[in-house]
Amino acid sequence: MAKVQTKVKAVKNDYKVADISLAPLGRNLIDLAETEMPGLMSLRKEYGKSKPLKGANIIGCLHMTVETAVLIETLIELGASVRWSSCNIFSTHDAAAAAIAKAGIPVFAWKGMNEKEFNWCIEQTIVANGWQPNMILDDGGDATDAVIKKFPKLIKQIKGVSEETTTGVARLREFDEAGKLPFPAINVNDSVTKSKFDNLYGCRESLLDGIKRATDVMIAGKVAVVAGFGDVGKGSAAALRTQGATVMVTEIDPICALQAAMEGYRVVTMEDAAPIADIFVTATGNRDIITRKHMEQMKDRAIVCNIGHFDLEIDIASLKGLKWRNIKPQVDEVTFKNGKRIIILAEGRLVNLGCATGHPAFVMSTSFTNQVLAQIELWKNGKNYKNKLYVLPKHLDEKVAKLHLEKIGVKLTTLTKEQADYSGINAQGPFKPDHYRY
Repeated sequence: MAKVQTKVKAVKNDYKVADISLAPLGRNLIDLAETEMPGLMSLRKEYGKSKPLKGANIIGCLHMTVETAVLIETLIELGASVRWSSCNIFSTHDAAAAAIAKAGIPVFAWKGMNEKEFNWCIEQTIVANGWQPNMILDDGGDATDAVIKKFPKLIKQIKGVSEETTTGVARLREFDEAGKLPFPAINVNDSVTKSKFDNLYGCRESLLDGIKRATDVMIAGKVAVVAGFGDVGKGSAAALRTQGATVMVTEIDPICALQAAMEGYRVVTMEDAAPIADIFVTATGNRDIITRKHMEQMKDRAIVCNIGHFDLEIDIASLKGLKWRNIKPQVDEVTFKNGKRIIILAEGRLVNLGCATGHPAFVMSTSFTNQVLAQIELWKNGKNYKNKLYVLPKHLDEKVAKLHLEKIGVKLTTLTKEQADYSGINAQGPFKPDHYRY
């Protein structure tokens, strides 16, 4: 697929990255990723001339990876202006951030920032001389939260927000249910081509990448426990099982627990798993899933990590008084008073991004194509939306899927008129009702 050249106006030093000299490497990686992101490249081809995002000033807060760089340059190709920060202190790919900065796109992100720097970076995307935001593209809700709580005067000019992940959607839903959502929001996470692909198939590949890069551990023969059997947990458990691990699952939801059992996983409590597992993965989106008491029961040098969005799933704070030894970046050994040690990855933050580079480009293309379509919808048709939480319509979900089929050699069967009439659907789709569960 031919590369679509992105034109941006450089603004001197309107960025903060780890090392601007990494820009050539970042550009090479971005060029490589574009080949694996057919959805985004198709949108550039479809909308590049009409510029449907012209006039949109987008605050972006999403993992500053190579794949995100392709998303950023797609938004710009479609007419938008963006300012970007990362939604996690460990998830930035420094070469990708450098390439975006070198292209003149304001970006404030580097791997290993602290919490104060993290919040500062978000603020730099909101406040800029002569630039006023009117859209938000978020992952986890931090940018949305900052606008609402720290910059309330900007709320009136925000036409909407598109939210990437489960945790961020939960925050928006709280606002929505309380009648306090100040602008329309599109829940990208619950698009089928996001949650059933990024969350499931993305984690199925990137979890192991993070664990193995961090520890070089052999998975085969180990006992692993995955906390949570939603889409992220399903992908994580499947990944561990493919490598020969005995996998256990913890769950609060009887439906998910039954699914796990029917897939052949042993469903236990964390109290059951703590003394016998070798590898622990949290994937719930909730807090205190692995507590200090659980960690005290673990084997010597058990590996403990999280693949949920925030760092509250593992009670890292309770370990701060113990001896920490940094083995290498984002890999720490914590020693208890009795001499027992555990290995903590990415300080309890996203292991696949903290210890590796996140999901493969192809599956991120499905997620990010949804993001672009959501931004276009809110920007062009915002007056049609109330200050409520929405999902993209089914026909756009199916469009995202279609844009990715040719790349992997998929050929769709076409309904005849008689077949379509028999099923009571349009031969061109949508093919499933909104309530259908894939």
